[in-house]
Amino acid sequence: MRIGKQEQAYTAIATSDADSITVRGEDLCDDLIGKIEFTDYFWLLVLGERPSREQRAMMDACLVAIAEHGLVPSVQAARMTLAAGPDAWQGAMAAGLLGMGSVVAGSSETAGRYLAEVLAKADADGTDLEAAAIDSLKGLKAARKKVPGLGHPQHNAGDPRADRLLEIADELGVSGRYVEALRVLAEHAPGIIERPLPINVSGAIPAVILDAGWPLQALKAVPLLARTAGLAAHLYEESLRSIGFIMSHKADLAIAYDGPGAAASDSKKTA
Repeated sequence: MRIGKQEQAYTAIATSDADSITVRGEDLCDDLIGKIEFTDYFWLLVLGERPSREQRAMMDACLVAIAEHGLVPSVQAARMTLAAGPDAWQGAMAAGLLGMGSVVAGSSETAGRYLAEVLAKADADGTDLEAAAIDSLKGLKAARKKVPGLGHPQHNAGDPRADRLLEIADELGVSGRYVEALRVLAEHAPGIIERPLPINVSGAIPAVILDAGWPLQALKAVPLLARTAGLAAHLYEESLRSIGFIMSHKADLAIAYDGPGAAASDSKKTA
């Protein structure tokens, strides 16, 4: 049974024969191994060309900024999975990556697409960016939706990671329309939404890396690659001194049962 288009049976990423392996037109052994940094290779693999000095520096900064952030839900899922299956690193790693949705690390893609929408609205309406941003923010408030890329439950005065990434983008000369859109939104959001909404790292990452030339369609790859490094650290530590079952036990103690018979159960505990 044929499903989908069948006429585009090609890939431009890699090929091999008995004597060589070619990646994006370059010989893996002669041109790449030992001669290219991993960030450059990541860029080459995805875009088919090596990054400039500025693009490399910006990507490095983004990867470092988001690689590790403590025992967040994705890390807990990975560590508890490894505790239950110590031989299955791949399963534990997958558990952590599968937990990176629109609320946590996947929020960078959401913010990036929102910035693109605001810029597209400004272009389509023939208005300036500020007017498009204000109109968009009012729409979010009316719909009672969050502003992607703004606000942080802990860093109310400003996410230091976001501030640093934007500084680096300015220093490298990378900052462009996406960074401008993010800053305009951050300027007007507190007054419209009526609460503090500083730029967070999930807003800064797409702004700076999209301005650097990274494609919107591959934006999610950045936090995924970064968090893979952080997960590797947690899984290695988990294999040496496990806390997976401790976290599971603490969760069991922290969550109260309120289903059928809850009152009777509570009375027995206090009797």
